[in-house]
Amino acid sequence: MQFWPRVRSRQSRARIRTWPANKDTKPLGFAGYKVGMTHLLVTDNNPNSLTKGQEIFCPVTVLECPPLKIVSIKFYKNSQNKSYLVSEVLADNFDKQREQLLTTPKKKGKEITDFDFVRLLCCTQPKLTGIGKKKPELFEVAIGGDKEQQLKLAKEKLGKEMNVTEVFKEGQQLDAHAITKGKGFQGPVKRFGVTLRQHKSEKSRRNPGTLGAWRAQGHIMWRTAHAGKMGFHLRTEYNKRLIKIGNKPEEINTLGGFLDYGLIKNQYILILGSTTGARKHLVRFTEPIRPNKQTMWETPQIVYTSTSSKQGR
Repeated sequence: MQFWPRVRSRQSRARIRTWPANKDTKPLGFAGYKVGMTHLLVTDNNPNSLTKGQEIFCPVTVLECPPLKIVSIKFYKNSQNKSYLVSEVLADNFDKQREQLLTTPKKKGKEITDFDFVRLLCCTQPKLTGIGKKKPELFEVAIGGDKEQQLKLAKEKLGKEMNVTEVFKEGQQLDAHAITKGKGFQGPVKRFGVTLRQHKSEKSRRNPGTLGAWRAQGHIMWRTAHAGKMGFHLRTEYNKRLIKIGNKPEEINTLGGFLDYGLIKNQYILILGSTTGARKHLVRFTEPIRPNKQTMWETPQIVYTSTSSKQGR
């Protein structure tokens, strides 16, 4: 019931509905393509750990982060319980991929003064990676600070590229927003964790069994565990730790390339542990909306990075 209704996402990129409040005048989010996992040896700097100062094993997820292109500035105004778009100023320089995604309006948008906040419309550049994809993703990124500072930064960034180093720094916490792997049509045991029935059950073994009062009202209630499509859901993981932002792909590329991905060609980031989503899919990151202050300590020193072949899985 925690994730109800279990609806599949309409698109492969995550949608962010709430942005954290931040006084710093900077973009509050970025995005990267999931590459896979590897491991590090780092010096444990947790002051409360039993292995403090020792070298420990550290699994990390690798994400390739080519620069984002700023397509437009969007002006919003608040009205009661919602916000609505009042104006949009598009950049002048467009390439073929962005022209296919955006319809250029007949009337050119104007910069206005009566607005409450500003957001950047960003565009990914998958053509810079080796995943074989050309069509970019479009999404909005919020900006911190007051509205005058937001507008000033947005005007500086319009039509230019934005790197991950302008948004995040090593050692900080961030929230990961992604779409989970699609599992297809699955039964109730895999989908809801229903207990297997005993071997002498009259009919099937992997069904929920007698429904009893769950069908007394003339139909089977929606809370009953039934088979159906599973996965491809939007999920958010809070307070993931950013271990490293790398500029040299040769330091992380494994022998033979990453499984189902290939070689990294752009900036990359290393996130502690695993993250949601399939390989080659987009993962969006934002500043933490509810940071855990008890786990804020310095970036661990990396002693060793595994670049051995992962072809043997």
